[in-house]
Amino acid sequence: MMVPMETESDSSKPLLIYDGDCAFCRDCVEYGRRLTGDAVAYASYQQVGARFPQVSIEQFRAAAQFVECSGKISSGAEAVFRTLAYAPRCSWLLKLYTRFRPFAAMSERVYVWVARHRNGLFRLMH
Repeated sequence: MMVPMETESDSSKPLLIYDGDCAFCRDCVEYGRRLTGDAVAYASYQQVGARFPQVSIEQFRAAAQFVECSGKISSGAEAVFRTLAYAPRCSWLLKLYTRFRPFAAMSERVYVWVARHRNGLFRLMH
């Protein structure tokens, strides 16, 4: 199922920016959207990247970016956990990430590995 694309984000909502060309990323966004409901906006970097010149194309391609209403941007595993903080049963993950450094370090390493192998992982999953 294709995730509906949002071209305009509501600045009163945080925004998760992902690689819209990546099927694995689109699947993850679809799942995240089910968890967070309307609390988080989602858009591909191909649609909104120009609005965030402080994030390079390489950074967008390498990792998801989470833009808080304040304008603060997080990347990678932190972006995922900040997104999931808006999911009622997953908010504890951000607390674990921010309070337990070994969990944060491992999460970032796992995120990088998954990001580098996302095409193969997508093929395995489907």
